[in-house]
Amino acid sequence: MDQQEILNSIALTRISYFSLAQMLELYRRLGSATEIMEHRKDIREVVPDAAPRLIEAFKDMSDPLHRAEVELQWDMDHQVTPICLNDDRYPQRLKDCPDAPLILFYKGTANLNQAKVIDIVGTRQCTLYGQDLIRRFCSDLRSYCPHVLIVSGLAYGVDINAHRQALQNNFETVAVLAHGLDDLYPRQHQQTADEMVKNGGLLTEFPIATNADKKNFVRRNRIVAGISDATILVESAAKGGGLITCGIAQSYGRDVFAFPGAVDAEYSKGCNNLIRDNGAALISNAEDFVKAMGWEDDKHLEEAKSEGIERQLFPDLSPEEQKVVNTLQKTNDLQINILTVQTGIPISKLTALMFSLEMKGVVKTFAGGMYHLLK
Repeated sequence: MDQQEILNSIALTRISYFSLAQMLELYRRLGSATEIMEHRKDIREVVPDAAPRLIEAFKDMSDPLHRAEVELQWDMDHQVTPICLNDDRYPQRLKDCPDAPLILFYKGTANLNQAKVIDIVGTRQCTLYGQDLIRRFCSDLRSYCPHVLIVSGLAYGVDINAHRQALQNNFETVAVLAHGLDDLYPRQHQQTADEMVKNGGLLTEFPIATNADKKNFVRRNRIVAGISDATILVESAAKGGGLITCGIAQSYGRDVFAFPGAVDAEYSKGCNNLIRDNGAALISNAEDFVKAMGWEDDKHLEEAKSEGIERQLFPDLSPEEQKVVNTLQKTNDLQINILTVQTGIPISKLTALMFSLEMKGVVKTFAGGMYHLLK
């Protein structure tokens, strides 16, 4: 990624709190942070109703650019990778969200665009019941789907249990933080965070010297939801951050699941209410979840591969269908908006092509609108 694009993305992030939605609109219309900087004197020609405070912020970008240089140097010194919105490494599921960050700061080894990504969230007051649910879920999920990226927030309770059980069951796991990567909250989770950097990672939209303020935890929940195919609520009181994440996931069109609990259990009220109000599908184990997501056939596919069974070349494909197949062979598991860009086929026509390919058994649709080439 071009260093100037990274610097400009960081600088724009510094001023985007005036209007993240309008900054994102600018980005999508112009295509890059660098293009925005080049048009900063005539922003209203691009977005006529741009907020006055945003226009004012563009008048002097010297301080945001200086801070961006400090940030980038720190990142390079500490093996942190800045990932811009137009970078292929940027989480594609998140990129489609209406409030996606312009840049993410990442320290880790996991691919953020894996075929299956879930987040596990819930109360910080995780009970023994909740801990047992997480332990059994991760252990059983391993036998059904051994390649799942598990996301959470590294907080006390459900979050840290989810990360630790993921590591114990050899899943990669990523924590989305509510502060810069120059700090860690809570400090008591440092050892787990260190393990995650080697088998997963730490991710944030916040630059260094950003405190773990309460508002940042709410803000980071959209990244937890946006990066995932599905959100799983383990335990929650009647109100809580896990419920906020579920609400955001619903607004993104993602799948939401919840474990039920006793009707009088304080930290099952949120789950029970969400299920009652049709805000989440009820699950009691990993098998329920895998079936609901349509992932149950993957085990058989893995067994076939291990036995050396290879699918023959797909017959009877039209030139455009073959073009789609060729694209997915290069980079599997793509959403339709990415496919239309990479193939040059209009999305209206591509939708029909994908349906045809699915009927022919060439591709399979995963949650989140991801198309997987069966090979």
